[in-house]
Amino acid sequence: MTLHLLKLTLPFTVALCAVSSAFADDDKTAAICAEAEDRYVDLIGAPSADADGVTVVKMYKYNFCPAELTVPVGTTVRWVNVDKRTSHSVIIPDEPESDRAFPEETVEFTFLTEGDQRYLCGPHWETQKMIGMVKVVGE
Repeated sequence: MTLHLLKLTLPFTVALCAVSSAFADDDKTAAICAEAEDRYVDLIGAPSADADGVTVVKMYKYNFCPAELTVPVGTTVRWVNVDKRTSHSVIIPDEPESDRAFPEETVEFTFLTEGDQRYLCGPHWETQKMIGMVKVVGE
Protein backbone atom coordinates (compact mmCIF):
# COMPACT_ATOMS: atom_id res chain seq x y z
CA MET A 1 0.00 0.00 0.00
CA THR A 2 2.83 2.41 0.76
CA LEU A 3 4.26 1.99 -2.72
CA HIS A 4 0.85 2.64 -4.23
CA LEU A 5 0.45 5.90 -2.29
CA LEU A 6 3.97 6.96 -3.17
CA LYS A 7 3.24 6.29 -6.83
CA LEU A 8 0.20 8.60 -6.71
CA THR A 9 1.86 11.29 -4.59
CA LEU A 10 4.93 11.83 -6.80
CA PRO A 11 2.95 12.72 -9.96
CA PHE A 12 0.94 15.32 -8.06
CA THR A 13 4.05 16.98 -6.65
CA VAL A 14 5.54 17.32 -10.12
CA ALA A 15 2.18 18.16 -11.71
CA LEU A 16 1.55 21.05 -9.34
CA CYS A 17 4.79 22.63 -10.53
CA ALA A 18 3.68 22.29 -14.15
CA VAL A 19 0.16 23.67 -13.80
CA SER A 20 0.95 27.24 -14.85
CA SER A 21 2.47 26.06 -18.13
CA ALA A 22 -0.41 23.61 -18.71
CA PHE A 23 -2.85 26.50 -19.29
CA ALA A 24 -0.42 28.84 -21.08
CA ASP A 25 -1.78 28.87 -24.62
CA ASP A 26 -5.43 29.86 -24.17
CA ASP A 27 -6.24 30.37 -27.88
CA LYS A 28 -4.91 26.94 -28.87
CA THR A 29 -6.73 25.33 -25.95
CA ALA A 30 -9.98 27.10 -26.84
CA ALA A 31 -9.77 25.77 -30.41
CA ILE A 32 -9.05 22.23 -29.19
CA CYS A 33 -11.94 22.41 -26.73
CA ALA A 34 -14.29 23.65 -29.45
CA GLU A 35 -13.28 20.61 -31.53
CA ALA A 36 -13.81 18.39 -28.47
CA GLU A 37 -17.35 19.74 -28.05
CA ASP A 38 -18.08 19.09 -31.74
CA ARG A 39 -16.85 15.49 -31.33
CA TYR A 40 -18.98 15.12 -28.20
CA VAL A 41 -22.10 16.30 -30.04
CA ASP A 42 -21.34 13.91 -32.93
CA LEU A 43 -20.99 10.99 -30.48
CA ILE A 44 -23.79 11.77 -28.02
CA GLY A 45 -26.21 13.77 -30.16
CA ALA A 46 -26.51 16.73 -27.77
CA PRO A 47 -24.24 19.42 -26.28
CA SER A 48 -22.27 18.49 -23.15
CA ALA A 49 -24.13 21.22 -21.23
CA ASP A 50 -27.32 19.16 -21.71
CA ALA A 51 -25.93 16.11 -19.85
CA ASP A 52 -28.50 15.15 -17.26
CA GLY A 53 -27.31 15.12 -13.64
CA VAL A 54 -23.56 15.35 -14.34
CA THR A 55 -20.94 17.88 -15.34
CA VAL A 56 -19.03 16.78 -18.45
CA VAL A 57 -15.30 17.16 -19.11
CA LYS A 58 -14.13 16.05 -22.54
CA MET A 59 -10.72 14.38 -22.96
CA TYR A 60 -9.30 15.33 -26.35
CA LYS A 61 -5.88 15.83 -27.92
CA TYR A 62 -4.19 15.57 -24.49
CA ASN A 63 -6.45 18.20 -22.92
CA PHE A 64 -9.25 18.23 -20.39
CA CYS A 65 -12.04 20.47 -21.70
CA PRO A 66 -12.69 22.48 -19.66
CA ALA A 67 -9.40 22.30 -17.79
CA GLU A 68 -10.92 24.04 -14.77
CA LEU A 69 -14.45 23.98 -13.45
CA THR A 70 -16.31 24.95 -10.31
CA VAL A 71 -19.04 22.66 -8.99
CA PRO A 72 -21.07 22.36 -5.78
CA VAL A 73 -20.36 19.56 -3.30
CA GLY A 74 -22.08 16.38 -4.41
CA THR A 75 -21.59 16.96 -8.14
CA THR A 76 -20.69 14.02 -10.34
CA VAL A 77 -18.14 14.81 -13.04
CA ARG A 78 -18.12 12.60 -16.12
CA TRP A 79 -14.95 12.58 -18.19
CA VAL A 80 -15.71 11.51 -21.76
CA ASN A 81 -12.94 10.42 -24.12
CA VAL A 82 -13.76 11.99 -27.47
CA ASP A 83 -10.36 11.20 -28.98
CA LYS A 84 -10.27 8.85 -31.96
CA ARG A 85 -7.36 6.60 -30.90
CA THR A 86 -5.89 7.55 -27.51
CA SER A 87 -6.91 6.22 -24.10
CA HIS A 88 -6.86 8.35 -20.97
CA SER A 89 -7.33 7.87 -17.24
CA VAL A 90 -8.14 10.15 -14.32
CA ILE A 91 -6.11 10.35 -11.12
CA ILE A 92 -7.62 12.32 -8.25
CA PRO A 93 -5.57 12.73 -5.04
CA ASP A 94 -6.19 9.98 -2.46
CA GLU A 95 -8.17 7.92 -4.99
CA PRO A 96 -7.00 5.00 -7.14
CA GLU A 97 -6.33 5.75 -10.79
CA SER A 98 -9.38 5.09 -12.94
CA ASP A 99 -9.40 2.39 -15.57
CA ARG A 100 -8.31 3.57 -18.98
CA ALA A 101 -11.12 5.23 -20.90
CA PHE A 102 -10.76 4.33 -24.54
CA PRO A 103 -12.44 6.40 -27.28
CA GLU A 104 -16.15 6.94 -26.53
CA GLU A 105 -15.78 5.59 -22.95
CA THR A 106 -16.32 7.52 -19.72
CA VAL A 107 -15.01 7.87 -16.17
CA GLU A 108 -17.16 9.32 -13.37
CA PHE A 109 -16.39 10.65 -9.89
CA THR A 110 -18.63 12.38 -7.35
CA PHE A 111 -16.95 15.19 -5.40
CA LEU A 112 -18.09 15.11 -1.77
CA THR A 113 -15.45 17.36 -0.19
CA GLU A 114 -15.12 21.13 -0.54
CA GLY A 115 -11.83 22.49 -1.89
CA ASP A 116 -9.64 22.60 -4.97
CA GLN A 117 -9.02 19.14 -6.44
CA ARG A 118 -6.29 18.93 -9.06
CA TYR A 119 -6.43 15.81 -11.20
CA LEU A 120 -4.41 14.44 -14.07
CA CYS A 121 -4.36 11.87 -16.83
CA GLY A 122 -2.20 8.95 -15.71
CA PRO A 123 -0.46 8.28 -19.02
CA HIS A 124 -0.25 11.91 -20.21
CA TRP A 125 0.23 14.27 -17.27
CA GLU A 126 4.00 14.37 -17.54
CA THR A 127 4.66 14.24 -21.28
CA GLN A 128 1.60 16.22 -22.43
CA LYS A 129 0.81 18.28 -19.28
CA MET A 130 -2.72 16.82 -19.23
CA ILE A 131 -3.81 18.32 -15.91
CA GLY A 132 -7.11 19.73 -14.71
CA MET A 133 -8.81 21.18 -11.66
CA VAL A 134 -12.22 20.91 -10.07
CA LYS A 135 -13.05 23.61 -7.53
CA VAL A 136 -15.65 22.16 -5.20
CA VAL A 137 -17.70 24.74 -3.31
CA GLY A 138 -20.32 24.52 -0.57
CA GLU A 139 -23.90 25.02 -1.62
